[in-house]
Amino acid sequence: MSKKYWLFKSEPGDFSWDDLKKRKNKTTYWDGVRNYQARNFLRDEIKRGDGVLFYHSNADPLAVMGLCEVVKEGYPDHTQFDSDNKHFDPKSDEENQTWFMVDIKLKKELKNPVALIAMKSNPKLKDLKLIQRGNRLSVLPVTKKEWDEILKMGGL
Repeated sequence: MSKKYWLFKSEPGDFSWDDLKKRKNKTTYWDGVRNYQARNFLRDEIKRGDGVLFYHSNADPLAVMGLCEVVKEGYPDHTQFDSDNKHFDPKSDEENQTWFMVDIKLKKELKNPVALIAMKSNPKLKDLKLIQRGNRLSVLPVTKKEWDEILKMGGL
């Protein structure tokens, strides 16, 4: 199977690039996704070795901060059952789990974060899902060409 590429959004107030840099082995689980389409990506399509662009949403600037790699494929998100967690889902069933997550590891920080405004103004990224009208998913597929262009814009 060929490597795929993804963009994962995170609000820095919840979990930032700097938080990931401080984690043991620079690795974390990607929990709290509560959209069925994004869940399907996590559960069914995202595989070990896939590339991930770590994107700060609800931030100034909105930007890709660095790249990561998937180190563990989709497995049940434990926060769906934790009533003290903000991602708790009372409708989740332990026998037929609804929500999934993957583990990612920091690979490289961009020399220059790539701001959303810069991506919008780059004609090579005109089809990037992130900038498509109405696309608000927290997990988005990225083509290899888009991945390469964003890394180039980020100084890698």
